[in-house]
Amino acid sequence: MSNCNNCSCGTSITNKNKENSTKKSYFRAGISFTLLMSGIAFSMFDIIFFENQWVRLAWYLLAYIPVGIPVILEAWKSMLKKDVFSEYTLMSIATVGAFVIGEYPEGVAVMLFYAVGELFQDSAVNRAKRNISALLDVRPETATVVKGDLLETVSPEDVNIDDVVEVKVGGRVPLDGVLQNELASFNTAALTGESVPRTIRKGEEVLAGMIATDNVSRIVVTKPFGQSALARILDLVQNATEKKAPAEQFIRKFARVYTPIVVGLAALIILLPWLYSFISPEFVFTFNDWVYRALVFLVISCPCALVISIPLGYFGGIGAASRHGILFKGSNYLEAITKVNTVVMDKTGTLTQGIFNVQKISTIGDITENELLKIVASVETQSTHPIAKAVVEYANQQKVNLDKTKNVIEIAGHGLEATVASKKVLVGNTKLLTKNQIEFPAEIASIPETIVVCAVNGAYAGYILVADAPKEDAKKAVDSLKELGVKNIVMLSGDKQAIVSKLASELNITQAFGDLLPEGKVEHVEKLKIDPTNNIAFVGDGINDAPVLAMSDVGIAMGGLGSDVAIETADVILQTDQPSRIATAIKIGQFTRRIVIQNISLAFGVKLIVLILGAGGIATLWEAVFADVGVALVAIFNATRILNKKDLLT
Repeated sequence: MSNCNNCSCGTSITNKNKENSTKKSYFRAGISFTLLMSGIAFSMFDIIFFENQWVRLAWYLLAYIPVGIPVILEAWKSMLKKDVFSEYTLMSIATVGAFVIGEYPEGVAVMLFYAVGELFQDSAVNRAKRNISALLDVRPETATVVKGDLLETVSPEDVNIDDVVEVKVGGRVPLDGVLQNELASFNTAALTGESVPRTIRKGEEVLAGMIATDNVSRIVVTKPFGQSALARILDLVQNATEKKAPAEQFIRKFARVYTPIVVGLAALIILLPWLYSFISPEFVFTFNDWVYRALVFLVISCPCALVISIPLGYFGGIGAASRHGILFKGSNYLEAITKVNTVVMDKTGTLTQGIFNVQKISTIGDITENELLKIVASVETQSTHPIAKAVVEYANQQKVNLDKTKNVIEIAGHGLEATVASKKVLVGNTKLLTKNQIEFPAEIASIPETIVVCAVNGAYAGYILVADAPKEDAKKAVDSLKELGVKNIVMLSGDKQAIVSKLASELNITQAFGDLLPEGKVEHVEKLKIDPTNNIAFVGDGINDAPVLAMSDVGIAMGGLGSDVAIETADVILQTDQPSRIATAIKIGQFTRRIVIQNISLAFGVKLIVLILGAGGIATLWEAVFADVGVALVAIFNATRILNKKDLLT
């Protein structure tokens, strides 16, 4: 017998089981609803066969079983776990009581409403959630080991220290090591969040998870896979997730108090009059009458309005959020986001576009901006560096006709030397000009963004500033959060501190920290968590953000362009990649919470009145139906109001 150890296989089976279970739940609810409605119709139209008491009982039992038995089984499981007074217990007692007093439709309706509410809740959660198996997508599945003139593909776990691995362009580095090539460029955004690809020289460290961007690279392995940077990040995600305690739904906490009180009061409705009959001979205790009152009391007290309106209230909030491109993975996060008073945001991909663009062209002397762009872009066509590609792309957008270049020489770590239109041109960083003893303005050194300087025939000609631009609504996002009372806003990034500070100043963020690895981001959030008054939401994308997303009170991922790991680890996903939707998410959470509180107050208020009347024998089952089903319907209509709310984006 073969064993399947593939995680994705197990996940697939689990998903299929969940899907089948959901279909069965819908099928059971559909059968129950059809039988309930048809039974009520038979009674209304005085269908002859339905006047028989045993036929009615059998009919409604058939309607009750599909939705009632699962709840009764849950009540039994709770009892086995010594959780005797759960909401399942009360609903079981109340619905059985409804059948005992002959109110079969009520008994079925209570269970049906609860089943439908659970289906709505599960549907919202299942639609938003995906399998955590996406974590495995970032883990390199194979490593190409160099053995003499041969290349052997093996599992990263089978690679030994001092083995040489080869990584092709676009391939992910499988293990930590040192570079053998003279020079290579790697995309490190997944690990550090750093927006600028890193140029690594021979003998310098290369980390697992980096992606080769310019040429085939060979790396000498220095650590086994289990100790690699990527493995450590995945481990951080797992550990941080374990720190997040599961949120208990309000109804279950409430039921632990409410259920024993209601059951006890129902028992007292029978017991106290019976005891009183021994004290006062004039008082005649009729057992059936008081049992009837107790059962009516239980029917009235069944928290149908709560168990349906609370999930539906949150479901309405989740639905409204979805319409605005915001996915909540559960109602507990919709509740948690209302308490957020500290928002920590990653820079690259969250507040900025994560794409390099030419921001500015500065020239000197008679040379025009178009001329400088033409010269620099002509030379940069010979480079595969992302910054060079950004300059060339911008030139193409401006419809600049580029010249052919000759005698191109790459000067490692400095830039390019070439001949363009019979002119000797230098294009690169300021070190290139210094190396060639070319003077340039001193203020250039203080520019935090990435710049490409240019010299023509030994004279400084100007520079092109290339940067990751802020998103259009980044400033609005910060302002909106402050308007909602979130005063503590922090920005974290793997980029240079100078770049981070400049952006923070533009967006009016007072706390900004750069030069951070994933561990550094975790440390900053852990410091904030020391203060118990801080309820933290972290917003980010990329593998590097996953540990912080998992350990924060509410993790928010930029889902449109964010990595799968960030999306899987986060509690809330912004599909539009607009940071301003953070404030929208908080508004939706706050409005949803108001609706839920209104529904709870309505249910308690009406039920309290009818409970007292029922105990006194004044309320009839009509009042019981209103207190239970009627209030539930009102609560449902109230819960749907959020779907029509228009001012959530303002």
